[in-house]
Amino acid sequence: MSTAAAAVPIAGSTTANTSGIVIPEGYTLHTENNSHILISSKDEAFLNPVQEFNRDLSVACIRVWSEEINREKEAKWKQGQERRAKRAITDATEGKEVKKIKVDDVCGSSLSDVQTEGHDIQTSGTLQTPEGFTKNKEYRPYKFVLLEALSATGLRSIRYAQEIPLVRFVIANDLSESATAAMRRNVDLNGLGPSPETVEGKVRVNEGDACALMYNHRTEKTRVDVVDLDPYGTAAPFLDAAVQAVSEGGLLCVTCTDLAVLATTNYFEKCFSNYGGVPVKAEYCHEAALRLVLNTISTSAGRYGRYVEPLLALSVDFYVRLFVRVHSGPVEVKKAASNTSMYYICSGCQSFFEQKLGRTIERVNENTGARNYQFKTQVGPPVPSECPECGFPLHVSGPMWAGPLHNTEFVSKVLEHVEGNLDKYGTSTRMRGMLTVAKEELHTPFYFTPARVAGFFHCTTPSLEEVASALLNAGNDVSRSHACPGSLKTTASRTDIYDVFRCWVKKHPVKMDKISNTSPAARLLAKEPRVEADFTRHPKSVTQSSKVKLVRYQQNPLPNWGPGAKASGIKRKRNGEDNE
Repeated sequence: MSTAAAAVPIAGSTTANTSGIVIPEGYTLHTENNSHILISSKDEAFLNPVQEFNRDLSVACIRVWSEEINREKEAKWKQGQERRAKRAITDATEGKEVKKIKVDDVCGSSLSDVQTEGHDIQTSGTLQTPEGFTKNKEYRPYKFVLLEALSATGLRSIRYAQEIPLVRFVIANDLSESATAAMRRNVDLNGLGPSPETVEGKVRVNEGDACALMYNHRTEKTRVDVVDLDPYGTAAPFLDAAVQAVSEGGLLCVTCTDLAVLATTNYFEKCFSNYGGVPVKAEYCHEAALRLVLNTISTSAGRYGRYVEPLLALSVDFYVRLFVRVHSGPVEVKKAASNTSMYYICSGCQSFFEQKLGRTIERVNENTGARNYQFKTQVGPPVPSECPECGFPLHVSGPMWAGPLHNTEFVSKVLEHVEGNLDKYGTSTRMRGMLTVAKEELHTPFYFTPARVAGFFHCTTPSLEEVASALLNAGNDVSRSHACPGSLKTTASRTDIYDVFRCWVKKHPVKMDKISNTSPAARLLAKEPRVEADFTRHPKSVTQSSKVKLVRYQQNPLPNWGPGAKASGIKRKRNGEDNE
């Protein structure tokens, strides 16, 4: 990319900055990594600088995914080549005439214009003999197409085009006329517009409705490889179109900034209308928000015979960010009910009880190794109407995703990539921290904090290491959670956790004179622990993320930071409205 881009043709006096970019009057230059955009004082398009972490993480995840899918396609291409070679050798041995073979793509079948061009496979010549089979054949990297449905200033699309080597081109869309004008200006500023090398440009700006654009890409031949949704607020209205527009094995990236709806019960009716589920009012509400969004994506995909594979799902600051692969397969779609749960949440001590909607029975044929699945309804409810721990009422939440939030192998590769490219990401320190915690995180819902549980018992708070050691010594697994500082996830039940605190209270007595007999604390303390907890330091109580000084959780980067105000822009006129 040339940082000394040509001057943008905008009237008014101009100034030049140290990078050689001419800044027109009424504009300010915003630089992120090696991408530059001009921001108008007229508030024509929305940009939140605090979201740099989101953009850095997206670049890293999409880049690692693109390398993975390229390896998958190369492996298929090699398998196809080997099959053709064996077939040619067999025919030659049997004295049959060797058919001419045309290598037209990676998988040996016709693909869409977008995908065929993306494969960029050597196709010159035909094959006539086994000896000549491997001549002039080489696999060239798979170039993918990315669609950003809500681009605003275009900064994210520009960064994708410049920082991800395997991007063929990016479709940057926005409904706002002022936003698309800003995008075109910024695309030209970064040298990504139409040129003799790329006739239409590496970033192709489109002005239109996001859903309509994605629905136009829903047929198998017109699908794109990556869809990125980063709206102002909820992504729910765009998910139905997005899951259809993504190609097989493609990546769907989703941001939702409406945590006031997702992470509390103040607006549970709005959460239900957007996401088809009831949120949680508990300390682990941010993880529940992730699971609600994942369930919405899963159910949206299931209507079209598709299923999702979560690669990375993070609760960050004031939003959630999810990366999921979309596949097709009737058997996996049927498993979705077994990965979906309702949860009964105690209003007193925040204990939770899972009620899965279905169960999958897997049987393996001993002779053939074939797997057969039976899908059954689940019995329930798992608890009575009152919490068995403290006797308080239970509230229903969900349905929500009950499977893993992350793919540990994928997270490890993203972390490895970030550690090898620390100078390429402005928020690399925090990326390392979040990814390290996500890599270690257990695949069980939900987390808890010793401070909050100690509050239920009205006792002094044991250290994180003491609680983790007691759980580990009892034979349970323990990890941190990326969603909340000072939190733990464990395979132990809530009763096991409370037993640890009951043993702690015996060593650090509680003054009962100030505790009401009807409070959760009185009922929790009235029970005796079933086993004696061992608080001896366990070697696994200090995880890898604890040993290194990592920025794992949110920091205040700017005064009064947060989601930011929506851009006013230039309002679109309705069809048939007279121009003034």
